[in-house]
Amino acid sequence: MVMEHDAKQQCIVCNEEKAEGIVVVDQFICLDCEQEMVHTDVKDAKYPFFIDQLKRLWMKLHA
Repeated sequence: MVMEHDAKQQCIVCNEEKAEGIVVVDQFICLDCEQEMVHTDVKDAKYPFFIDQLKRLWMKLHA
């Protein structure tokens, strides 16, 4: 579910402050990054970047 927040939050993918996005494991992903991630093919050069950024979610769960 995409949410609009009263205050901007820092995206864990692009590190920009944005108001619209999703929160996963208490981490904010902006709408732009979320849309780009779901439409990125696994063969795309940017795919490994997204995987590395999303490792933060896994690390937060197991901290």
